[in-house]
Amino acid sequence: MRTIRIGSGAGYSGDRIEPAVELAEKGDIQYLGFECLAERTIALAQQDKLKNPQAGFDPLLERRMRAVLPICKARGIKVITNMGAANPRAAAMATARIAKDLGVKTPKIAAVAGDDVLDACRDGNLPFLEFEGRVGDLGNRLLSANAYLGAEPIVRALEAGADVVITGRVSDPALFLAPLIHEFGWALDDWDRLGKGVLVGHLLECAGQITGGYFADPGFKDIKGLARLGFPIGEVSEDGNVVITKVADSGGAVTEATCKEQLLYEIHDPANYIQPDVIADFSQVRIEQVGPDRVRVSGATGKPASDTFKTSVGFIDSYVGEGQMSYAGPGAVARARLALDIVRERLALCGVPLDEVRYDLIGIDALHGAELSRQHEPYEVRIRVAGRTANREDAVLVGNEVETLYTNGPAGGGGAFKATREVIAVASVLVPKKLASPTLQMFDV
Repeated sequence: MRTIRIGSGAGYSGDRIEPAVELAEKGDIQYLGFECLAERTIALAQQDKLKNPQAGFDPLLERRMRAVLPICKARGIKVITNMGAANPRAAAMATARIAKDLGVKTPKIAAVAGDDVLDACRDGNLPFLEFEGRVGDLGNRLLSANAYLGAEPIVRALEAGADVVITGRVSDPALFLAPLIHEFGWALDDWDRLGKGVLVGHLLECAGQITGGYFADPGFKDIKGLARLGFPIGEVSEDGNVVITKVADSGGAVTEATCKEQLLYEIHDPANYIQPDVIADFSQVRIEQVGPDRVRVSGATGKPASDTFKTSVGFIDSYVGEGQMSYAGPGAVARARLALDIVRERLALCGVPLDEVRYDLIGIDALHGAELSRQHEPYEVRIRVAGRTANREDAVLVGNEVETLYTNGPAGGGGAFKATREVIAVASVLVPKKLASPTLQMFDV
């Protein structure tokens, strides 16, 4: 039975670049996917695009393309990525310039757009899924609305001969499902095969998570070679089943356990994993170790897709002011607690309007609260105060009050840090598919 090999070159925007180069050089792959887009990432990219019409795509696009384009073109490896973020056309044009600079001849580069459905969301005043309210309630705080497109426009790009396909917001598995549809000629209503393809994409989309990265836990789940972790390869057969593996002698591990953890990642209902192309059913998936760093995964099925696109709406939610300070030596914890008490009282005296505030002792109660804090006395501790406010001016006051502990007590504070940041929040709506029109534009070098 015919198979193809797909490598996963990134699991998020800031991921390592060397493992992708290793996949291109040694992985014997036909496709290299870069999954680099998160919900909040695209809202921030939309802000960048508003400031500069030629911006709004992944900041590491140039470094990644310079690293892999020559190898991929020489070996006939096609690149598929959502690094286009809010501006896939500009990302494609930048990639064409990079290819020309590198002397990479005649790659065809496709830009997939049409995921920006801001007008449809605003005109329809669509309701949010996570909380009460509608898009219109956001007023001028509304920044963006991007639908999770499916594999179909990527397939069209591949059929048009694209060597590099750059998308905006598509579902993560679609980056890996598309080459399967293209190579094997799957019908877009072959629900069971599409369900299997979504499983392949779900296993590969987070790169090093499935090869032992996020899995590792010293003394419980030991993984070797994490500093040079190998990223995964999906060896996919025409029936849609897959063997997950990695480059020989790279770091990490591919085991039944690493694959099971990734299978469960971000899954709410295993029998109804809703994607734009299909509703996948993972409830009968089987995982079997078939060799060193080789795991066969099979058994996914699918059901007809819904008539809506899940859409991520970005908006300005609030502002956060933060301050930190360290204390060390005998009595460090007592001084740190006193410092927090002082800041708490100061913010009240100054009348700073806080919608939410945290007073943390990092290393003691910052993650799980005072009830689960350790009982021993550490030699050093760092305080953190973070407050959420409606405007930037009030948020600035939070960090300022922490910084004033330098001279206003208690003794021994150092390493002060303060920052103020705008909070870009995301929420979800469902947009009828008929209101989104995926587009394809080709660029030749």
